[in-house]
Amino acid sequence: MTRRPAPPPDAVFAEMLRAARELLAVRSPLDAELIVSEMLGTWWGKRLVQEDVEKLIGEALVEYAAKARTPAALALLTGIAALGTPRQAAKAENAALPLMEAGVARPGWADRVGMVVAEESYVSHDVYGDQDSIVCTYTYGGEERHALVVVIDHNERGMVIDAWVSSQVDKLLGYCRKEAEENALMRFDPIPAAQARARLERALAVTDGTEDPPVKETFGNYHAFVRARVRALPPGGRLAAPPVYGHDRRATMAAQFLASDEAEELSDRSAASRCVDRIIDYGCDHDFGRPLRVSPIKCETFLLHWLPRKVMLSPAEQEAMPHVLAAWVRWASRRTGLPEEGVRQTLDKVWDITGKFAKAYRDPTTFGLDRELVERLLPDGDLEALARRAFAFPFLTGGNADIDLTRLDPSNDHDRRLLLTFEHPDADPVHIEAHLRLATRIWDGDPPHLWTVAERLLDRGHDRHSILHRFMTILAETDGDPRALRAALLALRDNPED
Repeated sequence: MTRRPAPPPDAVFAEMLRAARELLAVRSPLDAELIVSEMLGTWWGKRLVQEDVEKLIGEALVEYAAKARTPAALALLTGIAALGTPRQAAKAENAALPLMEAGVARPGWADRVGMVVAEESYVSHDVYGDQDSIVCTYTYGGEERHALVVVIDHNERGMVIDAWVSSQVDKLLGYCRKEAEENALMRFDPIPAAQARARLERALAVTDGTEDPPVKETFGNYHAFVRARVRALPPGGRLAAPPVYGHDRRATMAAQFLASDEAEELSDRSAASRCVDRIIDYGCDHDFGRPLRVSPIKCETFLLHWLPRKVMLSPAEQEAMPHVLAAWVRWASRRTGLPEEGVRQTLDKVWDITGKFAKAYRDPTTFGLDRELVERLLPDGDLEALARRAFAFPFLTGGNADIDLTRLDPSNDHDRRLLLTFEHPDADPVHIEAHLRLATRIWDGDPPHLWTVAERLLDRGHDRHSILHRFMTILAETDGDPRALRAALLALRDNPED
C-alpha cells in the first residue's frame, strides 16, 4: 500500500511567510500580484503520487498564514484570494476576514489587487502557424496599464510554453506592429477578448495536463498570474473544432499530390505513395488536422523526432522520404498561399536536415533483428513500441511438437494465449489470463508508465519474470482504477528498495 505524502514541515511555510514581508514594501497591486504568483509557482508542475500538490502545499500554506495573524500573513492571504486556485482563493478569503476584524494592518494595495479590467487583445503570429503570442492589456480602474504576453506553441500540442508581463504597453504594441510591417513572415492582429480567453484556456489546460511540459524556466513564476488574468477576460469565445480527415479524404489528398507537377520527379512512385501517407497522417493526427501546414520547425520535428520514434520505414522509403517531403512542401504551400520566403526557408530546412535524418533514423533490422520478426511486433508500424512489445512476447521463433511460434501473431488474442502457454507450460488458465491482461496492456502502452517503470526496474537489475509478477499483483489490487494503477506504478518506480 502506498503512503499519502505528508505536507511540508512548518519551517518551509515559515520561510515563505518571511518572504511575504516583501509584499508590505510594495505599493502597486501589479507588483504584489507578481510576487504572490512567483510564490505560488514554487510548487507548480510538481507531481505527487496520491495527492494534488495545490491542495497539499497551497492550501496548507493558507492554513499556516491564517494562524500567523501578522501583516505579512494578511498580505499573502489577500494575494492568494486573487491568484490562487478556486479552493485556495475561497480558503484565503475566509482566513483573511478574522485577521482584518482583529485589526491586523492591511497593505495599501489590498483594495485593488485582482480588480483588473480587460482592455484589448491581440495575437502576434508567424505565417507558418508554429506559434501564437496572445497579448492582452489590462488596467486597475484605468490606472497601471499593463500587458500579459502568453506564448502558445502549436508544435508542442498547442500548449502554453512561456508568459511574461510588461508595463510598457505602448512600446510593446508598437514593436509588434513594426515587426509585422517589416517581416513578411509575421502578422499582428486584434482578436475579441472572449476568443483570447478561449484560446488561452485550451492551451493552458494542455500545459497543466502534461507531465514535465517543455515550458520556459520562468513560466512557473507567472502561472498563477496567467490563470487569474484569463479569468478576467470575458467568457463565451468559441473555437472551431479541428477538421476530421477520414481514410477517403486522406487518400484523395495523397492522390492529388502524386498527380501534381511537384511530385512528377519522384522516381519510386510506390515508396513516394507510402511516404506521403505518413506525411498526411502526421498532419492530421498530430497537428490539429492541418496536413497542408508546413514550416521549418514542423518538418524538422517530423523528420528527426517523430519518424525515428514512431514509424517503421523500408529502405526505399528511408531514401525517398526527404524528397517526398520537399515536394509536399512545394505542393501544400501553393494551396495554402504560404509566402515565397516561407517556402524557401522550409525547403532549406528540409535539405539541411536530410543528412541528419539518415543518421537519426535507425532501422531496427540494421541491429540484427529479422525484418519479418519486427513486422510481427509492429503491425501498426509504431517503432516506439518495439522494445516493450518484445518484452511482452520474447518468444516468437522456434517452438515444439505442438506449437510453431513463427506462425503465431502476437497482436491476436488467440495466438497470444498460445505464446504465453508455451512460455508458462505449467501455469493454469487463470494464471495465463492474468499474463494475457498484462501483456495486452504492455503491447498497447496502457498506461505509458507501465513500460517506463519496467525499464527502471530492469536498470536496477530485476529480471523480467519478477517484474511481470509485480505488475500482475498491482493490476489485481487496483482492479481497473486508472488513478490507483498510476499511483501504484509511480510508487514502485520511486521506491529505491525496489
